[in-house]
Amino acid sequence: MTGYQKWHSPRLGEDFELKVYGHAGKPLLAFPSMGGRFFDFEDFGMIEACRPLLEAGRLRIFAVDGRDWQSWKNAAAPASERGRRHAAWESCLLHEVIPFIGSVTGSRAPRRTMVAGASGGAFHAANFFFRHPDLVDTVIAMSGVYSLEQFLPLGGYCDDNIYYNDPLRYLPALADDWFLNLYRKSRIVISAGQGAWEHMCLPESERLSNVLCAKAVPHWFDVWGPEANHDWVWWRKQLPYFLEHVLCGGPGL
Repeated sequence: MTGYQKWHSPRLGEDFELKVYGHAGKPLLAFPSMGGRFFDFEDFGMIEACRPLLEAGRLRIFAVDGRDWQSWKNAAAPASERGRRHAAWESCLLHEVIPFIGSVTGSRAPRRTMVAGASGGAFHAANFFFRHPDLVDTVIAMSGVYSLEQFLPLGGYCDDNIYYNDPLRYLPALADDWFLNLYRKSRIVISAGQGAWEHMCLPESERLSNVLCAKAVPHWFDVWGPEANHDWVWWRKQLPYFLEHVLCGGPGL
Protein backbone atom coordinates (compact mmCIF):
# COMPACT_ATOMS: atom_id res chain seq x y z
CA MET A 1 0.00 0.00 0.00
CA THR A 2 2.96 2.29 0.64
CA GLY A 3 5.44 3.54 -1.94
CA TYR A 4 8.46 5.78 -1.34
CA GLN A 5 9.51 7.93 -4.29
CA LYS A 6 12.58 10.09 -4.79
CA TRP A 7 13.87 11.93 -7.83
CA HIS A 8 16.12 14.83 -8.70
CA SER A 9 14.00 17.91 -9.30
CA PRO A 10 15.49 20.27 -11.90
CA ARG A 11 13.16 23.01 -10.63
CA LEU A 12 14.45 22.74 -7.08
CA GLY A 13 17.99 21.82 -8.05
CA GLU A 14 17.94 18.99 -5.51
CA ASP A 15 16.22 15.71 -4.67
CA PHE A 16 12.50 15.64 -3.92
CA GLU A 17 10.71 12.95 -1.89
CA LEU A 18 7.14 11.79 -1.37
CA LYS A 19 5.19 8.74 -0.22
CA VAL A 20 2.16 7.13 -1.81
CA TYR A 21 -0.53 5.31 0.16
CA GLY A 22 -3.43 3.28 -1.21
CA HIS A 23 -4.13 1.24 -4.33
CA ALA A 24 -7.13 3.04 -5.86
CA GLY A 25 -9.57 5.89 -5.35
CA LYS A 26 -9.53 9.66 -5.55
CA PRO A 27 -6.02 11.13 -5.21
CA LEU A 28 -5.27 13.44 -2.29
CA LEU A 29 -2.19 15.67 -2.35
CA ALA A 30 -1.31 15.97 1.36
CA PHE A 31 0.78 18.94 2.46
CA PRO A 32 2.98 18.81 5.58
CA SER A 33 2.63 21.46 8.27
CA MET A 34 4.92 24.51 8.16
CA GLY A 35 8.51 23.30 8.03
CA GLY A 36 7.37 19.66 7.84
CA ARG A 37 8.43 16.68 5.75
CA PHE A 38 6.80 14.10 3.52
CA PHE A 39 6.82 11.44 6.27
CA ASP A 40 4.90 13.56 8.79
CA PHE A 41 1.47 12.42 7.63
CA GLU A 42 2.44 8.84 8.44
CA ASP A 43 4.43 9.59 11.58
CA PHE A 44 1.61 11.63 13.14
CA GLY A 45 -1.02 8.97 12.46
CA MET A 46 -2.93 10.58 9.61
CA ILE A 47 -2.45 7.59 7.31
CA GLU A 48 -3.72 5.20 9.99
CA ALA A 49 -6.71 7.47 10.58
CA CYS A 50 -7.57 7.24 6.87
CA ARG A 51 -6.83 3.51 6.59
CA PRO A 52 -10.48 2.41 6.09
CA LEU A 53 -10.77 4.72 3.08
CA LEU A 54 -7.39 3.59 1.74
CA GLU A 55 -8.11 -0.11 2.12
CA ALA A 56 -11.55 0.26 0.56
CA GLY A 57 -9.97 1.75 -2.55
CA ARG A 58 -11.77 5.06 -2.14
CA LEU A 59 -8.68 7.17 -1.49
CA ARG A 60 -5.04 7.36 -2.51
CA ILE A 61 -2.75 9.75 -0.59
CA PHE A 62 0.35 11.43 -2.00
CA ALA A 63 2.23 12.97 0.94
CA VAL A 64 4.73 15.48 -0.43
CA ASP A 65 7.84 17.10 0.98
CA GLY A 66 7.84 20.77 1.96
CA ARG A 67 10.45 23.44 1.42
CA ASP A 68 9.45 26.04 4.02
CA TRP A 69 12.95 26.04 5.51
CA GLN A 70 14.12 27.51 2.19
CA SER A 71 11.19 29.91 1.76
CA TRP A 72 8.81 31.36 4.34
CA LYS A 73 10.70 30.08 7.42
CA ASN A 74 14.13 31.06 6.11
CA ALA A 75 14.75 34.13 8.27
CA ALA A 76 18.29 34.47 6.90
CA ALA A 77 17.02 35.21 3.38
CA PRO A 78 15.34 38.39 2.13
CA ALA A 79 11.63 38.21 1.41
CA SER A 80 12.24 38.26 -2.35
CA GLU A 81 14.43 35.14 -2.15
CA ARG A 82 11.93 33.35 0.08
CA GLY A 83 9.24 34.03 -2.50
CA ARG A 84 11.45 32.68 -5.30
CA ARG A 85 12.16 29.49 -3.39
CA HIS A 86 8.45 28.97 -2.75
CA ALA A 87 7.80 29.48 -6.47
CA ALA A 88 10.40 26.81 -7.31
CA TRP A 89 8.71 24.36 -4.91
CA GLU A 90 5.30 25.08 -6.41
CA SER A 91 6.75 24.58 -9.89
CA CYS A 92 7.99 21.17 -8.78
CA LEU A 93 4.48 20.31 -7.57
CA LEU A 94 2.86 21.52 -10.79
CA HIS A 95 5.25 20.06 -13.34
CA GLU A 96 6.58 16.99 -11.55
CA VAL A 97 4.21 15.86 -8.79
CA ILE A 98 0.87 16.43 -10.53
CA PRO A 99 2.02 14.50 -13.65
CA PHE A 100 3.38 11.77 -11.36
CA ILE A 101 -0.04 11.48 -9.70
CA GLY A 102 -1.56 11.12 -13.16
CA SER A 103 0.89 8.36 -14.06
CA VAL A 104 0.12 6.45 -10.86
CA THR A 105 -3.66 6.78 -11.10
CA GLY A 106 -3.79 6.31 -14.86
CA SER A 107 -5.85 9.47 -15.23
CA ARG A 108 -4.85 12.87 -16.52
CA ALA A 109 -8.36 14.26 -16.26
CA PRO A 110 -8.38 17.87 -15.04
CA ARG A 111 -9.72 18.73 -11.61
CA ARG A 112 -9.55 15.19 -10.28
CA THR A 113 -7.16 15.78 -7.37
CA MET A 114 -7.91 16.88 -3.80
CA VAL A 115 -5.55 18.82 -1.53
CA ALA A 116 -5.48 18.85 2.27
CA GLY A 117 -3.34 19.95 5.16
CA ALA A 118 -3.33 21.04 8.78
CA SER A 119 -1.79 24.14 10.37
CA GLY A 120 0.81 25.43 7.89
CA GLY A 121 -0.27 22.61 5.59
CA ALA A 122 -3.75 24.15 5.50
CA PHE A 123 -2.20 27.37 4.23
CA HIS A 124 -0.36 25.48 1.48
CA ALA A 125 -3.40 23.39 0.52
CA ALA A 126 -5.71 26.41 0.34
CA ASN A 127 -3.16 28.53 -1.53
CA PHE A 128 -2.50 25.76 -4.06
CA PHE A 129 -6.23 25.26 -4.62
CA PHE A 130 -7.04 28.94 -5.03
CA ARG A 131 -4.13 29.42 -7.44
CA HIS A 132 -4.82 26.29 -9.50
CA PRO A 133 -8.54 25.42 -9.47
CA ASP A 134 -8.13 23.92 -12.95
CA LEU A 135 -6.08 21.11 -11.38
CA VAL A 136 -7.81 20.63 -8.01
CA ASP A 137 -11.52 20.20 -7.28
CA THR A 138 -11.43 19.81 -3.48
CA VAL A 139 -9.59 21.45 -0.59
CA ILE A 140 -9.69 20.48 3.09
CA ALA A 141 -7.92 23.12 5.18
CA MET A 142 -7.75 22.41 8.92
CA SER A 143 -6.57 24.89 11.56
CA GLY A 144 -4.83 27.17 9.11
CA VAL A 145 -3.76 30.77 8.89
CA TYR A 146 -4.06 32.29 5.44
CA SER A 147 -1.86 35.38 5.51
CA LEU A 148 1.89 35.39 5.02
CA GLU A 149 2.12 38.00 7.74
CA GLN A 150 1.59 35.12 10.16
CA PHE A 151 4.69 33.32 8.90
CA LEU A 152 7.24 36.10 8.38
CA PRO A 153 7.45 39.87 8.88
CA LEU A 154 7.33 41.25 5.36
CA GLY A 155 7.27 44.91 6.28
CA GLY A 156 6.49 47.03 3.25
CA TYR A 157 8.10 44.67 0.71
CA CYS A 158 5.80 42.90 -1.74
CA ASP A 159 6.35 41.33 -5.16
CA ASP A 160 4.25 38.93 -7.23
CA ASN A 161 5.66 35.84 -5.50
CA ILE A 162 4.51 37.27 -2.18
CA TYR A 163 1.23 38.92 -3.16
CA TYR A 164 -0.06 35.93 -5.14
CA ASN A 165 0.84 33.47 -2.39
CA ASP A 166 -1.06 35.37 0.32
CA PRO A 167 -4.72 34.25 0.03
CA LEU A 168 -6.11 36.90 2.36
CA ARG A 169 -4.39 39.51 0.21
CA TYR A 170 -5.17 38.36 -3.34
CA LEU A 171 -8.60 36.75 -2.88
CA PRO A 172 -10.50 39.89 -1.75
CA ALA A 173 -9.40 41.67 -4.93
CA LEU A 174 -10.05 38.71 -7.24
CA ALA A 175 -12.76 39.41 -9.82
CA ASP A 176 -11.76 36.99 -12.60
CA ASP A 177 -14.79 34.81 -13.45
CA TRP A 178 -12.53 32.01 -14.68
CA PHE A 179 -11.26 31.48 -11.14
CA LEU A 180 -14.55 32.23 -9.39
CA ASN A 181 -16.59 29.86 -11.54
CA LEU A 182 -14.14 27.04 -10.89
CA TYR A 183 -14.25 27.76 -7.15
CA ARG A 184 -18.04 27.54 -7.27
CA LYS A 185 -17.82 24.08 -8.87
CA SER A 186 -15.45 22.82 -6.17
CA ARG A 187 -15.69 21.36 -2.68
CA ILE A 188 -14.13 23.70 -0.14
CA VAL A 189 -13.79 22.77 3.55
CA ILE A 190 -12.35 25.22 6.07
CA SER A 191 -12.23 24.17 9.70
CA ALA A 192 -10.86 25.47 12.99
CA GLY A 193 -11.23 24.62 16.65
CA GLN A 194 -11.82 26.80 19.67
CA GLY A 195 -9.25 25.09 21.89
CA ALA A 196 -5.62 25.68 22.79
CA TRP A 197 -3.37 27.32 20.18
CA GLU A 198 -6.27 27.91 17.78
CA HIS A 199 -6.51 31.61 18.70
CA MET A 200 -5.00 32.71 15.36
CA CYS A 201 -6.56 30.00 13.21
CA LEU A 202 -10.21 30.64 14.03
CA PRO A 203 -10.28 34.36 13.12
CA GLU A 204 -8.20 33.81 9.98
CA SER A 205 -10.46 30.92 8.92
CA GLU A 206 -13.48 33.14 9.52
CA ARG A 207 -11.89 35.89 7.42
CA LEU A 208 -11.33 33.42 4.59
CA SER A 209 -14.93 32.22 4.87
CA ASN A 210 -16.19 35.80 4.76
CA VAL A 211 -14.19 36.48 1.59
CA LEU A 212 -15.70 33.40 -0.06
CA CYS A 213 -19.19 34.44 1.02
CA ALA A 214 -18.64 37.87 -0.50
CA LYS A 215 -17.67 36.16 -3.77
CA ALA A 216 -20.72 33.85 -3.65
CA VAL A 217 -18.45 30.80 -3.44
CA PRO A 218 -20.16 27.88 -1.65
CA HIS A 219 -18.03 26.27 1.05
CA TRP A 220 -18.25 24.47 4.39
CA PHE A 221 -16.86 26.48 7.29
CA ASP A 222 -16.88 24.10 10.25
CA VAL A 223 -16.01 25.37 13.73
CA TRP A 224 -15.19 22.68 16.30
CA GLY A 225 -15.65 23.12 20.04
CA PRO A 226 -13.42 24.40 22.86
CA GLU A 227 -11.92 20.93 23.32
CA ALA A 228 -10.54 20.96 19.73
CA ASN A 229 -6.91 22.01 20.13
CA HIS A 230 -4.28 22.81 17.50
CA ASP A 231 -2.96 19.27 17.52
CA TRP A 232 -2.65 16.13 15.41
CA VAL A 233 -5.03 14.35 17.78
CA TRP A 234 -7.84 16.49 16.38
CA TRP A 235 -6.67 16.50 12.77
CA ARG A 236 -6.71 12.70 12.87
CA LYS A 237 -10.41 12.95 13.71
CA GLN A 238 -11.19 15.74 11.26
CA LEU A 239 -9.56 14.54 8.05
CA PRO A 240 -11.43 11.21 7.69
CA TYR A 241 -14.63 12.93 8.84
CA PHE A 242 -14.36 15.55 6.10
CA LEU A 243 -13.20 13.01 3.52
CA GLU A 244 -16.30 10.89 4.14
CA HIS A 245 -18.48 13.93 3.43
CA VAL A 246 -16.46 14.94 0.38
CA LEU A 247 -16.31 11.48 -1.16
CA CYS A 248 -20.02 10.93 -0.57
CA GLY A 249 -21.05 14.43 -1.64
CA GLY A 250 -22.40 15.20 1.80
CA PRO A 251 -24.40 18.23 2.93
CA GLY A 252 -23.07 21.50 1.57
CA LEU A 253 -20.70 19.67 -0.77
